[in-house]
Amino acid sequence: MKLGLVTYNLAKDWDADTLIGYCRETGFEGVEPRTTHAHGIEPSLGKSQRFEVKKKFEGAGIELCGLGTACEYHSIDPDQVSQNIEITKQWVVLARDLNAPGVKVRPNGVHVDQGVPLEKTLEQIGLSARQCAEFASNEGVEIRMEVHGRVTHEIPNMKIIVDVADHPNFKICWNSNPGETIDGSIQSSFGLLRDKISLVHINEIGEPKYPWQELFGLLKQSGYTGFCCAEIPPSDQPVRLMHYYNALFRCHLQLADSNSLHGR
Repeated sequence: MKLGLVTYNLAKDWDADTLIGYCRETGFEGVEPRTTHAHGIEPSLGKSQRFEVKKKFEGAGIELCGLGTACEYHSIDPDQVSQNIEITKQWVVLARDLNAPGVKVRPNGVHVDQGVPLEKTLEQIGLSARQCAEFASNEGVEIRMEVHGRVTHEIPNMKIIVDVADHPNFKICWNSNPGETIDGSIQSSFGLLRDKISLVHINEIGEPKYPWQELFGLLKQSGYTGFCCAEIPPSDQPVRLMHYYNALFRCHLQLADSNSLHGR
């Protein structure tokens, strides 16, 4: 597994050069740039600008491990859903041009209070995601849905979305949410989505409220070799924070290896 950085929120004000420089200095191997942030990695980039961004990251040895969008498909307005699908496709083309392997999307709401059954919204999200996954498969890019949003972040609901989407190119971004634990363990929640996880977001890995050791152990057992991307708040000492974060991440991985060897 490799350590990456979600630009939300620590790096939201960094341009691309600062982002690359800090990652190189602190041993972060990849970046998931999020839309609207100062680095300016957006579908509005022209062909030559895309080439320059790709060359800049590749030349520095920092992977663009995915692109983070705010695309979502839960609206009760069908035109808004269609618009989000089309914007997702624009991000897919950008990811292809930048050699980024995936585009992150999200569910972000339900409308039970407006008389729309939960199951109908989950189905709508899943069918919309399938359209995007079909398009993206032709471009060699994954669609990764973040486990996100009120109600939709609940793992059984995400499993319904996965089942409705029913596409091999539709993947999951595990988001390390507190509600994933049952009696202190994430094993049953993880098992529902295990085969679909293509990106992992991690946050305060020094906080024992979430079973980090279990997560890293389950990821190793599943054969996951992708990125675990830190999604953490801003700091006035970002380099110092990133050094410590990387060290703690490596300790977690070593302990997960040790526990695996000893059958724990």
